[in-house]
Amino acid sequence: AQIGTNLHNDYADFVKGADNEHRVGQARATQKGWLTPQQTATASAMCLMVTFAIGIQLSQLPNGSGNWDWFALGITVTSVFNAFAYTGGPYPLGYIGLSNFSLGYSGLGDLFVFLYFGIVATMALPYLYARDVLSMEHGGDQTAGEILNRMFSNPESEMATVVAPHILIKGLYVALPVGWLGTAIIVVNNLRDRHTDIFASKLTTSVRFGGLFSRVQYALLVLGSYCVLPFVLLSGHHFEENNNGDNMRIILWCFLPCLTLPMAIPQLRAVSLGEKDGADLNPHVGGTALLQFAYCIFLGISLRMLT
Repeated sequence: AQIGTNLHNDYADFVKGADNEHRVGQARATQKGWLTPQQTATASAMCLMVTFAIGIQLSQLPNGSGNWDWFALGITVTSVFNAFAYTGGPYPLGYIGLSNFSLGYSGLGDLFVFLYFGIVATMALPYLYARDVLSMEHGGDQTAGEILNRMFSNPESEMATVVAPHILIKGLYVALPVGWLGTAIIVVNNLRDRHTDIFASKLTTSVRFGGLFSRVQYALLVLGSYCVLPFVLLSGHHFEENNNGDNMRIILWCFLPCLTLPMAIPQLRAVSLGEKDGADLNPHVGGTALLQFAYCIFLGISLRMLT
């Protein structure tokens, strides 16, 4: 889905005029002429067709009943639609009368990146795990609604009343910093492009509210990802009296992602506190993406050690 979204963004920004000879961002295949718009759009469509096929497979319940998980199916359909709708463009939304519809061009890009590359991407795996375990635990001809209802209301099943809710709630907590850092990548990207986006009527939050807004937003997203760590990792943990050794170990594992702070500080100085603008922000788009990658690695280790 990520690859398909990026390819469609490459195509649509070019045909809409946002990527022209004045572009200050990194090189793009369509804008540079390495691929034709048709080739880029086709590659995007192929990636998203594979995404849709995988989503359809995951939307079928594993108990052999032939029933569908309509929640998972809805996430699949909306994820593929949003991949096209993020930048919009005449293909393929034009075929259903939505050629002018665009999340990114209307200023909703930040929100949908947080929702789908943060909440949905992070919670999908724990949700599918809990759903499939409950489905196989009880067997029979069950609907997704029955499984989800049992996930929180069956007092006879520890998996249903304790494990599954804990997995889902913990997944939601973890999704917050992951989504915030993912959104920070889009924020610095939009901050860099705001002077050219305005001529293409691409009304991102940076265009709508100005550069200062985006610089403050970036700082809140990055710093918030560190401030929320105790809440994310220590929820559900109970410290034992007279066991300072174990308690200290828990606290140290909790703050393991803070080892990425030396990567975050240069990004904050350049984007939120500095005077960099335009093409000078290019290294910090990739720098923020690398920060998110490293942060998630350490966050995953912390989760494993605290489980």
